[in-house]
Amino acid sequence: MSQQANRYFLVHKPYKMVSQFVSPDKVRLLGDLDYHFPEGTHAIGRLDNNSEGLLLLTTNKRVTKLLFESGVPHQRVYIIQVEGVISDETLQKLKTGVEIILKGKGSKTYITEPCEVERITKPNYLEKRQHEFSDALPCSWLKMTLTEGKYHQVRKMVAVVGHDCKRLIRESIEGLHIINLKVGDVLEIEEEDFFKKLKIENWKLPITHKPNNFGFAY
Repeated sequence: MSQQANRYFLVHKPYKMVSQFVSPDKVRLLGDLDYHFPEGTHAIGRLDNNSEGLLLLTTNKRVTKLLFESGVPHQRVYIIQVEGVISDETLQKLKTGVEIILKGKGSKTYITEPCEVERITKPNYLEKRQHEFSDALPCSWLKMTLTEGKYHQVRKMVAVVGHDCKRLIRESIEGLHIINLKVGDVLEIEEEDFFKKLKIENWKLPITHKPNNFGFAY
């Protein structure tokens, strides 16, 4: 019997949905999407319950190692709505690096690496969301490009400079993006195209790399 080919999916994860198929809690799951995923499908990285946007799914168990342990940083772009108006000084702090508290016991701190941050207007492709922040209140929209991903890094970065994160959308991972996907949409992509757009060239070779901490910041 020949081995079944791996499959690859892009999902525009909705707000208030967890990035998994099984949970002991009564929550919305990936299986609630209007799509029949093959057995063995799993998420590559996660977006928390309150975050939205691009989530990669596959039946290929090697992808997580190839993406996170490759030794080559991969760009992820996040669209962020924060309460209040971001000043030029604050924007520069985010670009240069800020001190955040890492997950785990104790109060271990970490200085984020320099990243790209710019003010933007709300992207036209974003749909109105449940419990959306009031248009009558001052806010700022930002586009942040990271090549590292500590736990809840984006939310922690804006919080430490005095702004509450009201909406967080992962727009892209390298050449894969959600701009043409509506909330809840699933797009299957061919294997060659998937790895090409992620800029992973060694996906057919045995994995020999060591971990380097490149995760997803959501």
